[in-house]
Amino acid sequence: MSDTAVFAAGAVVWRIVEDKLRILLIHRTKYRDVTLPKGKVDPGEMLAQTAVREVHEETGIKVHLGVPVGVSRYWMRPKRQKVVHYWAAEATDAAIRASSFVPNGEISGVEWVSLKKARSHLSYPVDVEILDNFARLVEDGVLRTFPLIALRHGKAVGRSDWEGSDATRPLTDRGHRQASAIVAPLRAFGVKRIVSSDAVRCLQTVAPLERKLRHPAKVTAKISQDAWEDGTGDIRAVVGHRVRARKPAVLCSHGPVLPGILSELALATGTMHGSYVDSASSLEVAGFSVVHLSATNPGSGIISIETHTPKV
Repeated sequence: MSDTAVFAAGAVVWRIVEDKLRILLIHRTKYRDVTLPKGKVDPGEMLAQTAVREVHEETGIKVHLGVPVGVSRYWMRPKRQKVVHYWAAEATDAAIRASSFVPNGEISGVEWVSLKKARSHLSYPVDVEILDNFARLVEDGVLRTFPLIALRHGKAVGRSDWEGSDATRPLTDRGHRQASAIVAPLRAFGVKRIVSSDAVRCLQTVAPLERKLRHPAKVTAKISQDAWEDGTGDIRAVVGHRVRARKPAVLCSHGPVLPGILSELALATGTMHGSYVDSASSLEVAGFSVVHLSATNPGSGIISIETHTPKV
């Protein structure tokens, strides 16, 4: 990230009311404008985490992120660029009922409007461009999605520094910090299930997320590095099950195994294997790639892939 840029994140929040699509707009008090919910990244945050937090702070609605819908860039005074990442995010009826929003010094009001009215109400062309990206998802019938997330374990003790078996190598202190740092970003995508290699470094990586979800990981040797090296793994079975389950899940594995996981995701969804699939599998330690799949149109293949790396 550039020192001369200000980074922010937000969402095009949507809902279906009586079979009609509605978009959430906010009216800002200070600027007297109409825009999409967004805000600046707090120190130590990852962008997805920021988007969910800002939507909640500005509208009172808790959302999970769907497909990324673009990045807007514009100049601020004095000569600083603002870079805002946006996702689509469905607001469930339960989340709307739970909202405690009241007009305040920052946001004077919120409104749900049609896509057409949203275009005419928004104050800035950069917001309209994001809305146009969102509209293409609607036109393609792939707005409602679910994520499958390929996660590489955190930083582990090196092989040369460990006397035990490779599978028992633990995380370093940095690895444990990374494991904690990725909990909120993973939860931003609505993760409900965890599947993990049985290697200690993977189990320790998902442990903080397990505690937050209050749901144990499904542990399997089928996506372990040992099984990959000796040819006894079964990535296809694990990936196929998660695709059929159609629930947000994270699969924690190893650098050499990740290309196989991404390839099987492409194969299982009928998606052409392109360079973007290879790029998504080249993850740094504790990095993860979010593969968005249609929840309503299984033949649509992979809708989008995005990659995130913790700052720790």
